[in-house]
Amino acid sequence: MWPVDCSVSLTMNREKTIELLNRAVGDELSAIHQYLYFHFHLDDQGYDHLAGMFKQTAIQEMGHVEALADRILFLKGDVDMAATSPVEKITEPAKMLQKAVAMEETSARDYNRAALDCSANEDAGSKQLFERLIHDEESHFAVFEKQLDNIKEFGPNYLALQSTRGVEPEKKPQI
Repeated sequence: MWPVDCSVSLTMNREKTIELLNRAVGDELSAIHQYLYFHFHLDDQGYDHLAGMFKQTAIQEMGHVEALADRILFLKGDVDMAATSPVEKITEPAKMLQKAVAMEETSARDYNRAALDCSANEDAGSKQLFERLIHDEESHFAVFEKQLDNIKEFGPNYLALQSTRGVEPEKKPQI
């Protein structure tokens, strides 16, 4: 039989979960801003592959914000659209990747804790959302770490390969 006074407990659990979800929104917004900053600078430097990788990751992070916002609204909360940290002005590719690896590692750790908290709060839906985010963040981590490892192993040669832009042959005008 359900406890008669479960509404007070559910309200407190819901508020805690909404707080965790909003913190994740802020972290994801920070990642979007940081990764777009990296994308712009890498694109400007001619590192097409790395620039595209950061752009694609930022787009995936936008999807995370949307999923988190949907969950917050489902729980009757309000979405706090404030980034949790400012963009770091890093323009060197290896340092960008180091920052990205650290960010993804931190996110995966924080989302794991949030999933455990949601489990303790008896909110399986939010727990499952955080678990999906953990999987995505670990995938991002692996991609960034691989790129960083390649830079360490191959040095400037690897970055030189990243900077080659495809040059199309001149098209002759049709008569």
